[in-house]
Amino acid sequence: MTAPGDGIEFSRQLAAHGTPIPGVVLFDLPVHGDSRGWFKENWQREKMAALGLPDFAPVQNNISFNAKAGTTRGIHAEPWDKFISVATGRVFGAWVDLREGPSFGTVFTAELDPSRAIFVPRGVGNAFQTLEDATAYTYLVNDHWSAAAQGEYTFLNLADETVAVPWPIPLERAELSEKDRAHPRLAEVTPMRPRKVLVLGADGQLGRALRAEYDGAAHVEFASRGEFDLADPASFRARNWKDYTAVINAAAYTRVDAAETPEGRRAAWAVNVGALTRLAQVAVGHGLTLVHVSSDYVFDGAEALHTEDEPFSPLGVYGQTKAAGDAVVSVVPRHYIVRTSWVIGEGRNFVATMADLARRGVEPSVVDDQIGRPTFTADLAAGIRHLLEDRAPYGTYNLTGAGPEASWADVAADVFAAAGTDPARVHRVSTTEYFTDRSAAPRPLRSTLDLAKIEATGFHPTPWTDRLRTYPLDERDGGDSR
Repeated sequence: MTAPGDGIEFSRQLAAHGTPIPGVVLFDLPVHGDSRGWFKENWQREKMAALGLPDFAPVQNNISFNAKAGTTRGIHAEPWDKFISVATGRVFGAWVDLREGPSFGTVFTAELDPSRAIFVPRGVGNAFQTLEDATAYTYLVNDHWSAAAQGEYTFLNLADETVAVPWPIPLERAELSEKDRAHPRLAEVTPMRPRKVLVLGADGQLGRALRAEYDGAAHVEFASRGEFDLADPASFRARNWKDYTAVINAAAYTRVDAAETPEGRRAAWAVNVGALTRLAQVAVGHGLTLVHVSSDYVFDGAEALHTEDEPFSPLGVYGQTKAAGDAVVSVVPRHYIVRTSWVIGEGRNFVATMADLARRGVEPSVVDDQIGRPTFTADLAAGIRHLLEDRAPYGTYNLTGAGPEASWADVAADVFAAAGTDPARVHRVSTTEYFTDRSAAPRPLRSTLDLAKIEATGFHPTPWTDRLRTYPLDERDGGDSR
């Protein structure tokens, strides 16, 4: 670092460098100097996000002024992310991964001056030793300090022999506090556990598939309706949202026909929009990623293939509430709207109904002019996990089964054949014929969703025809036959 005031403009360009510790990113900052001193953009959200820095939403700025060279502080791992830089002077920085996982104990060291900064995620131990007098060490954090938060810190002894930080100034000659001298060695440290993913609606079809997808994952917490009621504001107040990094909303009002009645209309709007709005407010306030499951019913079915950016055109109340819910979730900075159709999972669903009718010798009438692709919940759950863990760009993604388009009658015929029953026993009728003299919501006739966007992220759903071949057709709990 050239001393300020010598008229030199520093040549470093803004650049990001990976480190051995996952999530720790070292930044070169351009510093511009002249006879008056120097100037730099210490943190610039848009530019740094373009280089891969998470949009970590800092809420507090702290400065540690250190009068003497050799002042040493740490090793502290706090329950928040930090962006660290130096305003004046120089430091030798040391970072140790104290998070639960395979990188626990990994060490990285680097020298920081005004032209270099570092991003340190939650759970990574941070320490520094000043190399010059009058060094000002500054850091942005994305949570407010509190006395309660100190109970979540993880500490490591500066002299731990396992990590063996090569301090430029030996610790016996350094300036450090008695507390920092007394912290435990690595073998005694309890790793900081990751923030959790909360799954709401864990007792539904998708919820059960998510339980299977995340089986054994300690960082995923499941809440059934009895444990978290979206319609009850008290459920929101009782939850400590700082414990979570993401919420998967697998709960919804899905009674399409009942939503057309006055009572059902109120319930659909209360759950699919009102409760979802509270959940979105929580996600914004706590920086959570919100995963929300949408529906082909947000469209009128006029297009042969629906893309993610098609304007909403719902036909009935259920579709209207899902479209409104999508609009609410779209303003959450970190969100995934997963739009799906014709969901088949464990429990009450169309395939189970057709299998039951085939066993009982019933010859059902099934609509033949509604076209789409079934979505088995195993694919839906795996796709949601993929988006979260691969950190796909936030936004809306269509996610259904892959494979050929089909009508409900085609699917029913395939179920009958798989059950060893003549598929010709499925009577094909039009939607108008099927719903004659029935109180029913209007359905989109074309529900095929374009999968190109999610496939571009590396996730490829299984063809629904393959899923159907392995689906347990002895399920006894069915749904309507459309």
